[in-house]
Amino acid sequence: MKAILSTLAAGLLIGAMVASHAKLPPPPPKSDAEKAAEADKAAASKAKDAADLTKAQDRAVANYKKNAPSMDRKK
Repeated sequence: MKAILSTLAAGLLIGAMVASHAKLPPPPPKSDAEKAAEADKAAASKAKDAADLTKAQDRAVANYKKNAPSMDRKK
């Protein structure tokens, strides 16, 4: 009984290992419209990230200017 179970377990492990190393087929090539849409989406995302960064930097500068006099540390 133990021999059957160990053989079955070994077979399952070998099958899982072989299945995990199988190659997937390559994705279909993208059309020009899909490439353009992806590029537009990436450009919009980059512009939004830049705007968010600028906004955060402006808030940090405003906070510093507001609190700088109270942080007058003389050592």
